[in-house]
Parts: sequence; structure tokens; C-alpha cells
Amino acid sequence: MKKRILLKIGSNTLTKETNQISRGKIEDIGRQIAVLKDDYEFVIVSSGAIAAAKQFVKLEHNGEEINVKQALAAIGQPHLMRMFQESFRELGLFSAQCLLSYSDFENPKSKANIKNTIDILVGNNFIPIINENDTVAADEIQFGDNDKLAALTAALLKADLLMIATNTNGIYTKISIDNGQPETIPEVLGVSSLQQEVSSGKSSHGTGGMQSKVEAATIAQEAGIETWIVNGLNDSFITDAFAGSGKHTKIKTKDGHFLEDH
Repeated sequence: MKKRILLKIGSNTLTKETNQISRGKIEDIGRQIAVLKDDYEFVIVSSGAIAAAKQFVKLEHNGEEINVKQALAAIGQPHLMRMFQESFRELGLFSAQCLLSYSDFENPKSKANIKNTIDILVGNNFIPIINENDTVAADEIQFGDNDKLAALTAALLKADLLMIATNTNGIYTKISIDNGQPETIPEVLGVSSLQQEVSSGKSSHGTGGMQSKVEAATIAQEAGIETWIVNGLNDSFITDAFAGSGKHTKIKTKDGHFLEDH
């Protein structure tokens, strides 16, 4: 039985902290999935539609900033999916797009439909690539870079692990950040001890920051799912984390450890 990984990729990871989506990073993600596919099945929640659009257009507007971002998301989402599909196909991987809204998680019928559809995709070796349906919902832009969406999806799909790829080596201790020498918290049981370590700062491309990662981990915890916060800017960040190398934060559940269950 394959372990199910919900991989959340933030905008800062996909752009490698530049102003455009990095095809090299998408290839890096695909290459790792290809290596791991015999033992793990992946569902991806990916930000980056707005960043993808900014490569192509500058919109004229008189409207509110939130509507401009929604329009940019509508332009960028097909470009983002095309990059995933092209890069993944070269590695023998198939992908499918799923656009979700937070309201979908409040409706039992919608939730059942999401789970059934994604289970069929995964069962047929398609990698679902999920993003928020930004043209109808402004939640990602307000909720925090898809972190919450990833956690809700992980819970719905009964994932074995929620892996959040961001632009830091996991969560740092507050005192080490204040000292200018960030130190990773390698492992904690539950999220309560992390709250005092986390600042409320946002990331440059995304709308996240560590607070939204901890909130996502809280949702995952309640569903009995372990969360790892890893540095997606590093090459091979998934395989390295599974091998126990690299610095990242593991937020364990009381029910057991992800790798030890394997």
C-alpha cells in the first residue's frame, strides 16, 4: 500500500524567489516524484498562478487590488498547468488540474465528490495539481498562500503526510531569528510549542509566512496527519527529507511517526 503525500508548494518555492516560475524547480519536483512513485503517491497543492501571469501581463485597472489578483490568477493558472504538464510528461508522469474553493469543504456532497475524483485520478497514476479557484474566491489571497487549503485537502484525502515546501529550513526558534542566526526546530510533538516561536511576517511572493504553516499543521494534527515543513528552494528537498538529510521541521502526531510506520 503506497503512502499518500500531500505536497504543498508555495510561490516562493516555484519562483525560486525570483519574479517568474522556475521550470527547473518544477522539473526537480517531478524528478523526485518519479523516483519515489513506487512507494508513494503524490497529490500537489500548488500556488503560483498569479506569479505565472506576471511574467506575461501587466493589467490596466481601476478596480480593487483583490480583483486584479483574481484576474491575474485567471490568466496565470493555464500557464502554470502547462508548465507542470510539459515538465512532468517528459518524466513519464501524468497530471490533472483540480480547482477548489473553501466553500467546497463546507458542503458534504462537494467534499465527497472531491475525494472520489482525486482517488480515481491517483488510482490511475495521475497527479492531481490543486489550486484555489481564485476567480470566484479570494480566500487564498487572504488565508495564506494555500497552506490552509493544503491541510483541509490532506485531511479530506486521509493523507499520510502533509509536506509544506517553503523558503526556509523549516521553523526557526524565535531567539535565533532575533540573533540573526536562524536555527531550525527539528521535531516537535503537536503544534502548541510552536506558537510562541512563530512571527506573523508574510513571505515576498506568497501570502503565507510561518503562522499560516502552523495553522495548517494544526488542521493536519486534528486529522492525525504529521506535517513536515521543508525548504523547497533546495534541489531534491523531498528525497532528502525522506532520507533524513537537510534541515526541516517535523510536527509529529501522538499516534506515531510517518517514516517509522513505513
